Amino acid sequence: MSDATTVSLRRLDLTHYEATNGRGARIEVGGEGNFSPVELLLAAIAGCTAVDVDVMTSRRAAPEVFEVVSSGRKSTEGGNHMEDLQVTFRLRFAEGPDGDKARARIEPAVRASHERDCTVSRTVELGTPIRFKVAEG
Repeated sequence: MSDATTVSLRRLDLTHYEATNGRGARIEVGGEGNFSPVELLLAAIAGCTAVDVDVMTSRRAAPEVFEVVSSGRKSTEGGNHMEDLQVTFRLRFAEGPDGDKARARIEPAVRASHERDCTVSRTVELGTPIRFKVAEG
């Protein structure tokens, strides 16, 4: 079993928070001009697969264009949740043998990430239960 990952969230103002990870990195959540929690979920899904695909394709050639768009639609039927989640890759590699090798790796890399490697999207798809606890402050 691997080490646990922990993120702490503290309130800055009404609906405005700061998340901190174990390495000390910080990101503001909610509030004016920041990512919403749903947008962070979409970013995590895109980011996880992007890292996998980047590593697998960039061994052959550096991309000229590497953009990943994650989207979904909010539904309130049966309680708030996201539906129709989709991740779209826009990648371009230079012409030539190395670019050809990188292009040939795109679909297998996306498939490997989706089916095996991306912890975030696999957790969402598997529907891992979440326990909520209340502790005294």
